[in-house]
Amino acid sequence: MTHTPPALVLVDASAQTLSVWKDGVRVFGCAVSTGRNGLGCAEGSGCTPVGWHRIAQAIGHGQPRGMRFSSREPTGEIWTGGPVEGDWITTRILWLEGMEAGRNKGPGVDSYERYIYIHGTAREDELGHPGSHGCVRTSNRDIELLADQYLSEGDIVWIGPSGDHP
Repeated sequence: MTHTPPALVLVDASAQTLSVWKDGVRVFGCAVSTGRNGLGCAEGSGCTPVGWHRIAQAIGHGQPRGMRFSSREPTGEIWTGGPVEGDWITTRILWLEGMEAGRNKGPGVDSYERYIYIHGTAREDELGHPGSHGCVRTSNRDIELLADQYLSEGDIVWIGPSGDHP
């Protein structure tokens, strides 16, 4: 049985990038789109929460690229490019749980209760620029790779501005 070392995910909100590290080596990187309203943990803020998180649940394995999700369930609609109404969550969902009580876990600031995800998007044209409602958006190809090859439930995620990560 092969043991896969845990991954560390660094989301640099200043650079709008995500990188995956295993055993001190960067093994994956991509552009993201974080919260249009900036960084912050308050419920209802529309901001991307900062600090330490873990991947609590991976959703969508086996679904086709571009599958739209609503309430974490596949809808049967598949994004194949072009504009759509609303902020579609597509392909895969990595649901984040805050690990810091009072900062991103607990009443009024809970990332899990805020439904903060790393997910695919039908707004790939916005990658590299803040534009989400608080989640971390990636391309559909990148979230498929992240969820199916690089990351697992329990892996650790750091979200913050440049220079503010471990």
